Amino acid sequence: QVQLVESGGGLVQPGGSLRLSCAASGSGFSITTMGWYRQAPGEQRELVATIGRFGSTQYADAVKGRFTISRDSAKNTVYLQMNSLTPDDTAVYYCNMVVLYRPNLWGQGTQVTVSS
Repeated sequence: QVQLVESGGGLVQPGGSLRLSCAASGSGFSITTMGWYRQAPGEQRELVATIGRFGSTQYADAVKGRFTISRDSAKNTVYLQMNSLTPDDTAVYYCNMVVLYRPNLWGQGTQVTVSS
């Protein structure tokens, strides 16, 4: 069974940085697209960034220039480097992985709070 385990959330002051990680455990699967989504209180879950199998990236307009998504395919791990954080970035962040011939996977979510 494949599971995703996230880490790296927490409390940070405005202007600060955080790095999120998400690793897939298990074996015998092939991951294509990896991504990060977020959900703020009272809001719908929204796309933050995705990265394809060959490194192509996509970002939400709100995070362009501040966030960087990367992956280590050998480790089945995706990262999200978040810089210049603002209170509007406060949300639960979820990783997502598209696995060939299986349902999409979601992480358990990690809280990111930006506050002084």
